[in-house]
Amino acid sequence: MTKNEKSLLLFLETQAVDHGGALDGRHMNADDFAIAVRWRDEGFLRRFERIPAALLGAYHPRTHIVVLSPEAFVLAHSERLARAALDACRGG
Repeated sequence: MTKNEKSLLLFLETQAVDHGGALDGRHMNADDFAIAVRWRDEGFLRRFERIPAALLGAYHPRTHIVVLSPEAFVLAHSERLARAALDACRGG
């Protein structure tokens, strides 16, 4: 997994955990969207889709819904552990 993919995975995992899967698409670029769609098509994400505007009202920053697969949660957890260990080595 590339550095960008790891960062995206952690972003998506945070949205899944902290926001019930609703995410703000303004925090993603075209490459992120392409990766997320690929992951969805491969089954790595159980769900990744735009929330219909009719369900959002006049303005709502959370534009997409994401549901991670169990494999994606395991990899996200592993990446968080690795980042925590790196931070600890740096004295953080």
